[in-house]
Amino acid sequence: MGPVRLNHAVLFVADLARAERFYTEVFGMVVAAREPQANAVFLRLPRSGNHHDLGLFGVGPAAPPKQRGGIGLYHLAWQVDTIDELEQARRTLAEAGAYSGESSHGATKSVYGADPDGNEFEIMWMLPRSDWGSYENAAPVDRLDLAAEVSKWSGVRTAGSL
Repeated sequence: MGPVRLNHAVLFVADLARAERFYTEVFGMVVAAREPQANAVFLRLPRSGNHHDLGLFGVGPAAPPKQRGGIGLYHLAWQVDTIDELEQARRTLAEAGAYSGESSHGATKSVYGADPDGNEFEIMWMLPRSDWGSYENAAPVDRLDLAAEVSKWSGVRTAGSL
């Protein structure tokens, strides 16, 4: 077996229409496909080459809520191409009431949020590989000074070909 990357994620959500609205309005995703028999929608990021990046399956409001710290998925991490896009993501999440924090992991800079069902996610930007230095084998959780990072890295693209 030789996987090369995670292609997409699938989430169970209480209210499919609400979740679809969140991911299309906040992330700018577009609907790639709908599957009414499964109460599902498949979404694609605007610059993605995937058929879909996120699947949402509506299970109804009677489903038990997600338990933070329980077994299962902790969060999804979405990469942006520039530190400037990370700064914009922080503003967008704050405006949507979905922002929950931020941190520096050395080689990556991150902001965090949660969707209406409590599914947590990370929006992250990665330093150029040549600048990882001592972070090559480390992942600290430090305070993020986003203004300083933007001042240093503005315009530097690191997501590869989109």
